[in-house]
Amino acid sequence: MKILKDIINIGANDNNLDLFEGQYNLKHGMSYNSYVIKDEKTVILDTIDKEVTDIWTQNLETALEGKSPDYLIVSHMEPDHAYNIGALINKYPDMKIVGNMFTFNILSGFFNEDISSRKVIVKEGDILDIGKHKLQFFMAPMVHWPEVMVTYEQTEKILFSADAFGKFGSLDVEDNWIDEARRYYIGIVGKYGMQVQALLNKAANLEIKAIYPLHGPILTENLGYYVDKYKVWSSYEPEEEGILIACSSIYGNTLEAAKELEKMLKEAGRNVVLMDLTMDDWAEAVANAFRFSKLIVMSSSYNAGLYPAMDHFLMRLKDRNYQKRKVGIVENGSWAPSAGKCMKSIFEGMKDIEIVEPMITIKSKMKKENIAEFEKLINQF
Repeated sequence: MKILKDIINIGANDNNLDLFEGQYNLKHGMSYNSYVIKDEKTVILDTIDKEVTDIWTQNLETALEGKSPDYLIVSHMEPDHAYNIGALINKYPDMKIVGNMFTFNILSGFFNEDISSRKVIVKEGDILDIGKHKLQFFMAPMVHWPEVMVTYEQTEKILFSADAFGKFGSLDVEDNWIDEARRYYIGIVGKYGMQVQALLNKAANLEIKAIYPLHGPILTENLGYYVDKYKVWSSYEPEEEGILIACSSIYGNTLEAAKELEKMLKEAGRNVVLMDLTMDDWAEAVANAFRFSKLIVMSSSYNAGLYPAMDHFLMRLKDRNYQKRKVGIVENGSWAPSAGKCMKSIFEGMKDIEIVEPMITIKSKMKKENIAEFEKLINQF
């Protein structure tokens, strides 16, 4: 797909993929972008995933129009963007590979080809002059691999942002950018807020008219909106005032209580979302926990501990540096409730979490006294 006269997106959609990285549910497949810049020198920016290699290869050949590429720029070595590096190395023996020192350290683990004479090692701020276009490189370690770098095209003011500003979903399906971008960011990059902030600080010094990510649509309008979202997400501040009720229930009694609490919160004028961790997408639940300012966890006890669905949810929050939130805890247990102390212990290991006291205990099934406790909890939320 030609974007500008001399810049072409040769990427592809994988509409058959239903699980990204073996863990993130996909509603509408996944897009993989790869770009060609045609100038005095011809440049490929990243390759593509194994499963869409045939489409990408055809798109590449069409874009090249019989020419051989002069450079391959490798933003990072993640296989969904680097799988075809070896094929290009062998097909185009005069093509040079552009990356930073860490790029080539990791590349040697994936490919056996000798490219010692073909390396172009770049560092922070270096410029590759290919004619009309001048390509400047900025390091973005751990966004979200250690060797990541982004490429700034100085003439058209384009930021080739690697995985930053990407989202789940194919390009041939229209959906809401914010929801799938949030789920993508929190799931994949969420742990590395400090590193994302460092990249945003670098980008703030550049005049950027378009952002070309490796997943999702090219962004050309209202760029401040997308940058502001990344500022919020990477600073771990709530995106909006509201409450997520995250519930894990074995036989439905805890879920019944969660629905009653949701109803009471809505009647009190609160912005609230209820998610059933045994049925709903865990990554969406995690994204919503970061989205809202407050969280109420409600879980059954299990094996003298915590029900697995809730344990998984809380561990994913902890993995992603969940912080700066107010949390309420509701446990359920028929004889020796144990979920509450487990959940509280996990939250105590997180940064800047305000745990609302007292914790609420349900004995098997919600009762009148629990309703009264819910009312007190609502007053603190």
